[in-house]
Amino acid sequence: MSDRILIRGLVVSATIGVPDLERAAPQRIEIDLVLEGDFRDLRDDVARTTDYASVAEWVRVRSAGSQYRLLETLAEDLASGVLAEFPHISAVAVEVRKFILPAAESVGVAVRRER
Repeated sequence: MSDRILIRGLVVSATIGVPDLERAAPQRIEIDLVLEGDFRDLRDDVARTTDYASVAEWVRVRSAGSQYRLLETLAEDLASGVLAEFPHISAVAVEVRKFILPAAESVGVAVRRER
C-alpha cells in the first residue's frame, strides 16, 4: 500500500451535462482526490513530494477550462492529467460528484489510475 495525500471536498466549477440546458452554465462540482506516492525519504523537503495546493489549483483550472458531457470523462481527464503533471504521484483516485438529482444528495463517479 502506498502512502497517500488526501484532498476531500474540493469545490470547482465545471460546464458538464448531457442536455444542452444543463451545460448552459457552469455547475458546482465536488471532487475528492487520493494521491499515492512514497513518503519514506522526504527529509521534510517539499521538493521531494507533491504540493497538494498545486494539485488542487491544477484540478480547479482544468475543470473550469473544459466542457464535458459525462462525469466519467471529467474524472478520467483529471486522473490522467494529474499523473502527467505531477511526477511524484504513482497512482491517483478521483471521485467527482454533482448535485443534479432533486431526490439525491449527489451523483458521482470514481476512477483510479496508476503509472
